[in-house]
Amino acid sequence: MAKSSASQVFQVDPWVHHLGGLVSRYPRLFVRLGNLESRLLADKVEALQIDRPVYVTGLARAGSTLLLELLGWHPDVATHRYRDYPMLHVPWLWNRFLDRVPRRDAAAAERSHRDGIVVDSESPEAFEEVLWMTFFPRLHDVSRSAVLDSATRNAAFESYYRDHIRKLLLLRGGSRYVAKGNYNTTRLEYLLTLFEDARFVVPIRDPVWHIASLMKQHRLFCAGQQENPRALTHLQRVGHFEFGLDRRPVNVGNSPAAQRIARLWTNGSEVEGWARYWSDLYGHLADRLAANERLRKATLVVHYEALCSEPRETLAAVFDHCGLAAAPGLLERAAARVRFPTYYAPRFTAEERDIITRCTAETAARFGSGRPANDQWPALEAG
Repeated sequence: MAKSSASQVFQVDPWVHHLGGLVSRYPRLFVRLGNLESRLLADKVEALQIDRPVYVTGLARAGSTLLLELLGWHPDVATHRYRDYPMLHVPWLWNRFLDRVPRRDAAAAERSHRDGIVVDSESPEAFEEVLWMTFFPRLHDVSRSAVLDSATRNAAFESYYRDHIRKLLLLRGGSRYVAKGNYNTTRLEYLLTLFEDARFVVPIRDPVWHIASLMKQHRLFCAGQQENPRALTHLQRVGHFEFGLDRRPVNVGNSPAAQRIARLWTNGSEVEGWARYWSDLYGHLADRLAANERLRKATLVVHYEALCSEPRETLAAVFDHCGLAAAPGLLERAAARVRFPTYYAPRFTAEERDIITRCTAETAARFGSGRPANDQWPALEAG
């Protein structure tokens, strides 16, 4: 039976599947190769400074991909790109290899999320999680806290990670590193100990629309992975557990709460599971911002609704917070990229909306409102 067109975007190239499997099976070998690459580039890498690295993080479907894309347009910015996988541990050697091997790049196409974001091999992407999982192998164990705070220490990771960032700066000719990582929400204080001048950008979205988008993506990913089993393996290897057949909530330091969310999903209580997850994750963030003044000053919370209704003003604030001087032309171009899609709207029952309100209202109130002034909610869809 032919695969449906909707599932074709979940197909994984055989060479990516097999080479990615090799990297996944022998992580320590590739760490050693990464360290060898760093030694080969020592003269160039050690001269580079990691200046105010930028981390875009938050619950998926709040606009993090869009923000990564727009920040990546800045000429000083270096990011991971799709072409970096699966040889993420040796970015310099791998990219030099790709530059010299004749190959036919696939044309730009809408990504598997089917959200209007078109990507190709040069598009920025979130691949840091491969490194985090190598050095912190139980981060996605729902029964264990995923929080890495200011007391966390991992000397091997920290040395490797700094070298990795410097290699990307060298490779891309940039002076500022920008990364998207939804799971970094529970690592902000650890990152701030590694880079005291780090900047964090956290998108947040109205719970009703956010949960509707999350549920839509989960259904899409489940269907795609059922028809393309390699897609599930691929997402496990790159550390994306937000949707699909191996969906896992982040444990924000409350194991019973995380396991309850997992049980709600398993039992089919999708709305309540997502609502509690939204509240737990952003509630954790609110707690840490309230308790840590340095973190609070380093963090900009971006309401997705404000981004879409006032894109130029909101993006100007984002670039300013990150310390990236954005020329007017860049801001205008970026603002033109942001819009309210009209092809999607939540369809919750009154009871389901009540569940969302009951579970999220207290946390949502801690972040204020991102609603347009006229309180008319257009159909929102985010990356």
